[in-house]
This record gives sequence, C-alpha cells and structure tokens, in this order.
Amino acid sequence: MKKIAYILLPILAGFVFAGCDDLLDAVPKDRMSPDTFFKTEKELQAFSMNLYTMLPGAGSLFMEDSDTYIQMGLTDELKGTRQVPASGSGWSWGDLRNANTMLDYLPNCPDAAVRAKYEGLARFFRAYFYFTKVKRFGDVPWYDKPVGSADTDALNRPRDSREFILGKMIEDIDFAIENLPSTKSAYEITKWTAMALKSRFLLFEGTFRKYHTEFDYGTGAHDWKWYLDECAAVSEEFMANSGYTLHTAGGANKAYYALFTTPNATDNMDEVILARDYNVAYSITHSANNTMQSATMGRHGMTRKLVASYLMADGTRFTDKAGWETMDFMTETQNRDPRLAQSIRTPGYTRVGDNTPCPPNFVFCLTGYHPIKYVMEADKDIYNGSDVDLIIMRAAEVLLNFAEAKAEAATLTQTDLDKSINRLRDRVGMPHLNMATANANPDPYLTNAEWGGYQNVTGANKGVILEIRRERAVELAQEGFRYYDIIRWKEGKIFEKQYYGMYFPGAGEYDLNGDSIPDVLLYTGDSAPASTAPAQYKVGSSDFILSNGTSGNVNPYKGLACKWNDARDYLYPLPTDEIKLTGGILTQNPGWGD
Repeated sequence: MKKIAYILLPILAGFVFAGCDDLLDAVPKDRMSPDTFFKTEKELQAFSMNLYTMLPGAGSLFMEDSDTYIQMGLTDELKGTRQVPASGSGWSWGDLRNANTMLDYLPNCPDAAVRAKYEGLARFFRAYFYFTKVKRFGDVPWYDKPVGSADTDALNRPRDSREFILGKMIEDIDFAIENLPSTKSAYEITKWTAMALKSRFLLFEGTFRKYHTEFDYGTGAHDWKWYLDECAAVSEEFMANSGYTLHTAGGANKAYYALFTTPNATDNMDEVILARDYNVAYSITHSANNTMQSATMGRHGMTRKLVASYLMADGTRFTDKAGWETMDFMTETQNRDPRLAQSIRTPGYTRVGDNTPCPPNFVFCLTGYHPIKYVMEADKDIYNGSDVDLIIMRAAEVLLNFAEAKAEAATLTQTDLDKSINRLRDRVGMPHLNMATANANPDPYLTNAEWGGYQNVTGANKGVILEIRRERAVELAQEGFRYYDIIRWKEGKIFEKQYYGMYFPGAGEYDLNGDSIPDVLLYTGDSAPASTAPAQYKVGSSDFILSNGTSGNVNPYKGLACKWNDARDYLYPLPTDEIKLTGGILTQNPGWGD
C-alpha cells in the first residue's frame, strides 16, 4: 500500500474502479457489481481502504478533554449536561457494513492466502468497530453480515450481551493475529497492530468489570480477572516477539519529544505500531500547530492536576514538597520528570527550527501549561498547515497495559515492573518504580478528593496501582486515552472538581522562562499599567479568573458546578429514534429514561 493510501481513499478507490486496464477488461465500464469484484488482491486492497477510515481522526489524536487537559468550553460529558439525542450520537453502523461486505464477498477470490489475509484485516476492523461501540453504549446488537433496509428482523433485533460481543471480538482479533502479516508497517494493519488492539480492549474490559459491579455482563460471563489475565498474556507475547521497543534516540531529554515531532512515523518504527500519514504535498494535513498556536482554536492546555503529578527527577513526589500548592511556574518546573518539559512549554523551550526561547503563551493556552506535542515549525501555524504524522498505537501503551493488568489482577511482580514501567522510566532517566515501596506508602495526592484523586483503589496493591496510573497519565498525556480511563476505573466524580492552571500570588508582571522579560501582566485596576508583556489580563475579569479572587490558580470555570451521575453517565444514551424504529426492542441505557 502506498504511503498515503488510506488517507486518499476516495481518490484511489475511484481510480481503481475507473482506470485499471486489467479491471476494465474484466468488468463492463457501465457497471460495477460486487459479484464481479473482490477477485484479486488489488481489488481487495482497493476496497479495504474504506476500512481505514474507522481509525481516529486528527483532532482526537492531538487534543484531549478530561481532567488533565481543558479548553475554552467544557464538553457536555464533563459538565454533566448531555441530553438524550433523537438520532446520531455515535449510533452509526456504516463502518461495520464495509467490514461485513468484504467478508461476505471474500469467496470471490480464488487465492486462499490472500483471502485469509484480507479476512484478518476485515475482522480486525470489525473488532475495532465493536470496541468503540461497547465503550460508548455497553450492550449492542451483533451483526456479522451486511444488513439491507428490507431485513426487518435483523434491523429490529435487541442488543446482545456485553459478554457475547466481547467473545466475538476476541474470535475476530485472534483470527487477525493469526493471519495478518508479521512485518512492521507504520500505516498498515499487521499482526502486531492486532495484538496491540487486543491488549487495549482486554484491559478496558477487565478493569471496567472490576470497578463496575452494577452491570449484568451476560449469562456465563467471564469475570474481570479473566480479562486482565488475557490482557497480560497477549501484552507479554507482544513484548517478547514483536520486535517493537521504545524510541530512545536523542537521549533522556529528547527521545520522548521526538516521537511527536518527527515528521514521518516510519522514522520511529522502533516504537510506533500504527500512525496516520500526513503529507502537505498531497494536501493531506491537520491543525495541530494551529490549535496550540492560536487564540481562536480553544486555547488547549494541561491542568495543574497533571503537572503536579509528574515526579521530581530524583523519583520523589513533587506534592510531598512543602508549599507545592503555591509554587510559581519557574520553581515548579525545575528538576522534574523530563517528560514534563517534553509535553508542555517550560523554561528554555524553543520551537522546532528556531533557537529563540519561547515561554508559555496565555493568549493561546487557557491554563498557561502550553502543550508542545505535535507542534512543529512556526510556518505551519496556519489552519490545516501541519503534516507531522499522528500516532494511533505505540509500544509504550502495551507496556502500560501489561503492568496495569498484572497489578489489578494481583499477579504483578517486581520483575514485571522492570520489563514494563521501568523501561519507560529508563527512557527519560528516571529512577525505577519499586513495588514494595509504593505499596508501603501510597501517594496521598493521587487519592486526594479535593484535587480529583482516585477514590476506588483499595487492597494490598493500592500503592503500585496508583503509581501505574500516574505513569499512564504522564506517558500517554494528550493522546486521547484519559476520558475512557476514568470511565473504566469508575472515577467519573473526578470531573466534578475544579479545573486549575498556573498559580499566581497576585497582580504584577511575571517572567515565565527566566529571561527577565515579562510574559504576563496581571492587574486589578481599571486599566493596565505600562508593560511590555504580550499577555495582559485584569484579575477577576472573564478573561482571567483566579481561584482565590486576586490570587491563586488560574480557574477559568470557577463557579461552574459540573455534575456526574454515577448511575447514568458511564454509558451514552441511545438515540430515541432508534428505539422507536424498533418498537422498543432496543432499550435505553440505565438512567437515561424511556
């Protein structure tokens, strides 16, 4: 498959149908029937490009809305203001139809090896599709054949149990693992992509079932530990046999950052399992730069909660330091886990292709903790000006999945940590996580209710589970995992807490990168005093609210009472039109009414 194949799907697919001489010789020019297609690998490959459109789009790969990243305008999920929709809202099945169509017509191909490969691909995407639906809605109907408008029995069938769906997903992904190519590819689905997906959805399901005891998972359902054990097993197999490792070129202070600022994912294939390919030469671009470098794209920013969770460079806890709550930005960013300076602007940061120190910019960033992942040269700051590849799966996630599954299942050992979490720490020169030490002294910050700490972690492994969650939040920051991590851990009440940014003791000029040049001016009078600071705000105005009035943390949603309904909000509501169309055979999720 060409480097940009699945991005240019509509063009390439049309070209195959209309421009290939061998195909035109076989099929009349005025007619294209599925019965006469799907016969060759070229034809199967052309159709399979449709399947790649299921993968997440650009925004969801460089933006996050959760307790750790916010922007102007909290989502309805965080505010607790979701409404039951009449239609849409993720209840769509077109992607599944594409996968099932390919499976339905595979017998047209006489080559058994080619059939097996593309059956594996279609079944990978069917498992992927159902994972997105189970995360969002819980129980859903299972379809393994294309359904037409006349198939009323199929269209009006009830939801299948979660256990049944997961069983089918595992059957599909196991077939994919067995039959997809074992070569590495940054842009195509392989055996290793399938193993990484299996690791991902088994961890989700195991932890979801462990913490969500309120749901009925179906007759004869496996318990949560079974899913966690299976997650650990496939993750360990991936770690042992895939050949993927962690990207370390550039050393502790550059390697992690390089993952997100190397234009082509093929240059990071030691770690990158799957990425979306972008190329400005083909007008295939996204807006990562513009989003992080514009006053009109949401002013995306990391929250103080996540900043405070990064350890000190010596492995001690930042939140154990006296006075950490009122530390200024210059002080709090010194001697921290190097991933902090590789995720947000800290003193000394320079843009790609420039040597000029670049401080955090409140004009572009709501919290002051200014994200730098996927931010490239300044000439790409225009809308849709970015073409750095965006990562969908990488090996670090599998290491995290392995460690978490073992810890939650109470089978974790220090050896397990050394080949997973501690490899992540080795990459950035951080001291190792010691299991016994963590369990003997769980971090009180990570369970502090006021700061949105975890309330449901208990047992002998409490300390190490908290540390693995810290590691996951830090390592996968701004990569689209956080909201559903909170969902599976049943920690939704976290979203009711305040969303904080940098701390300021009061009005005045503030230098945020140590060059003695003011970057922010805060004032309390009717007009701003003379200042060269590019960002100037009246404290207490709608543009700059502090938690204590004239001092404190940036608190843009102060006074907003977010609500999370534990009996309802872990699943999305089904559209009412779908329930009506089936005559009530489809039922609504708990708490969302009829």
